[in-house]
Amino acid sequence: MILKVAQVGHPVLRERSREVTPEELASGAVQQFMDDLLETMDEYDGVGLAAPQVHVPLRIVALQISGDRGVEFLINPRITVLADTTRKTWEGCLSVEGFRGLVIRPDHVRVEALDRDGTEKVLEVKGHGAVVVQHECDHLDGVLYIDRLEPRSLVTTQNFRRYGPPEEYADEEADVDDEGLDDLDDD
Repeated sequence: MILKVAQVGHPVLRERSREVTPEELASGAVQQFMDDLLETMDEYDGVGLAAPQVHVPLRIVALQISGDRGVEFLINPRITVLADTTRKTWEGCLSVEGFRGLVIRPDHVRVEALDRDGTEKVLEVKGHGAVVVQHECDHLDGVLYIDRLEPRSLVTTQNFRRYGPPEEYADEEADVDDEGLDDLDDD
């Protein structure tokens, strides 16, 4: 089932989500919710989706870290930064529809979490995958990418596509999170 995506301003996006208990994780309801979360992420061509984004304040994230790894579910994730290097990315978000902004995040992280079966796993993620993990896990703490923006970098997705980044950032080397860019008209 496709779930409704919460938009910026909804209180669920600003709350700290609660941890999922082992009993909850094993339940049919939470397993079905994770299937629905994945279906919703796919419907919107997202690279990640956190439970609070669909009005469920649980510490669950679905994400596509890289094509060869497939979809990962992170339940009750904990992130540790592993390097001082950073990565600049023009991020967007399904819950902040229609905008992009420049965000600087650590480039190498370790994530400890449970998978959907309740098995502990540890992932080391670098580059764009590290950005995606941090972006989605921020949602679990009520943090949106717009809280981490470089000053004056917020731009509509349509104008970003049409004109590029704002003038003061035009020479910045940064990745573009292309989530949702293909869905735009050239109006």
